[in-house]
Amino acid sequence: MAEHQRLTATPDQRRVLRRAWPHMRPERRGITLALLAGAAATATTVAVPAVIGAGVDQILERDRTGLFTAVAALTVLALLRLVLFRRSELLLISVGERVVRALRELAVTRLSRAPLRFLEAHPSGDLLRRTTTEIADLANFVRSQLPDVLTVGAYLVFTTVLLLTYSPLLTLALAVVFVPAIVTVLRLFKKAANPAFAAEAAAAGTVATTYRELVQSREMLQTGGGIGFWRERFLADHERRYRAARRSQRSLFLISLARIVQSLTTAVLLLGGGWLAARGSISVGTVVVFILATRQLFDSATQASNLVGQVQISLVGLARLLDLLTATAPRAGIHAPRSAPDGAGPAPVTAERGDLEIEDLRYSYVAGTEVLGGISVRVEAGERVGLVGPTGSGKTTLAKLMTGLYAPDSGTVRYDGHDLATLAPAELRCRIVLIPQRVHLIEGTLLDNLRLVPGDPDEQRIAAAVDYLGLANWVRSLDEGLHTDLGRGTGRLSAGELQLIGLVRAALLDPAVLVLDEATADIDPATARTLETAIDTLRTDRTLIVIAHREATIKRLPRIIRLDENAVLTPN
Repeated sequence: MAEHQRLTATPDQRRVLRRAWPHMRPERRGITLALLAGAAATATTVAVPAVIGAGVDQILERDRTGLFTAVAALTVLALLRLVLFRRSELLLISVGERVVRALRELAVTRLSRAPLRFLEAHPSGDLLRRTTTEIADLANFVRSQLPDVLTVGAYLVFTTVLLLTYSPLLTLALAVVFVPAIVTVLRLFKKAANPAFAAEAAAAGTVATTYRELVQSREMLQTGGGIGFWRERFLADHERRYRAARRSQRSLFLISLARIVQSLTTAVLLLGGGWLAARGSISVGTVVVFILATRQLFDSATQASNLVGQVQISLVGLARLLDLLTATAPRAGIHAPRSAPDGAGPAPVTAERGDLEIEDLRYSYVAGTEVLGGISVRVEAGERVGLVGPTGSGKTTLAKLMTGLYAPDSGTVRYDGHDLATLAPAELRCRIVLIPQRVHLIEGTLLDNLRLVPGDPDEQRIAAAVDYLGLANWVRSLDEGLHTDLGRGTGRLSAGELQLIGLVRAALLDPAVLVLDEATADIDPATARTLETAIDTLRTDRTLIVIAHREATIKRLPRIIRLDENAVLTPN
């Protein structure tokens, strides 16, 4: 069984920024400039208590010139602070937005190239949340909270340096009282917050998945009377998310203990500073500097406590995004199609028409239970073949293997003598095309949906393909022809009409091998005849492999390959 990496609901949050650095490296120059501007802006703010302390000493010494100098210095610092903070904020937001945009584009690209098996193994709601909601949360954090987080960090460093310069003794007292207590509070928070916020994110992904399932299966739930069951499931998922959110909020309550630590520290500084000033060991201005600077320090700590929850949410989201990027990174043997091995030269170029060979093909969804076991068959170029068998015999699985959407556990699928795993994605997709039983649409017009093929065909080329397949009357029967708005879903078209869209897409690709999975299942006879006529037109010298249950469709095919319940292939 070919394994693929699974996503983790609550991925490891340790060293998450280090793991994210490769994605930020292209913006290192901008990051450096933003940090330097932010540091300079913070330094101007930290310098304010020192200037005020000097002004107090000048007042006590009745030095008017020194006082006016201190006032002028405060004015200059205020102006510099305004300019530098604004500049650093703009630089940081610009760099952050570019990094987030690159992460979003990479996530979408990786998912679009991920093996079908990987996508099918994970709830669509969780994948959607990781690539939309959590990236949006990260972008909002970059815009709104990241500048404040960096400012708080700079405050802590610069204020400590300032206090050490004025009085190492008072700084030591501050460190003894404040640092152990605040570190204890932060450790308690981290211990409680890491699992709490990760569990909340995972629960939110489950709720999104459940809701998406409702939207996708609403018709079945309504007609089958399953609304009550689904509602109970949704409420249960929502209750778990509510409990996870309460747990996160309880962890945030621990941060409020920091206010008690701040009050005790201020009291110690007033007593110690007053005693040292009375003895003449330090000036009154120094006491003022400590009180103002520590006030800034405490304000920064309070601000940090307000930000820490958002920081934790963003780190969890970033960890989940990195987990997705790691799981979807191309890996030999799992992500098909693969490039040619190192040193083997460029990926091979195949003939426009060639044989399709399957040799000793084995595949399992669950270890120890083969869906397909030891299948070997050859379909020559231009053959018309029917693939039939009971439900569950592996017909659709075989179709996905022979089109390169799945990678086999063992065995080989070759086109024109080349293993599909060695073909470049573009080469594979233009040679072998699968039209699934359920053709997917995007929101937009019929023309928009027909353009979902490589090469970005224009309207004239699409109209020519429609005429070639004999579908011009069908298109004209729609409200606005090719420009008919199909809306958000498939409700405006029947199952057969969706298959017609798949055929037009295939005609635009001109594949060598065309595989149709139950193309005529569950559609009305008139549409089936139109579809079969279009298939005959499209076939020409192409290889045609049709998975079918409909007797009329099977009779039209000169060669039938049957899969029995044990997935043993027996050609007629």
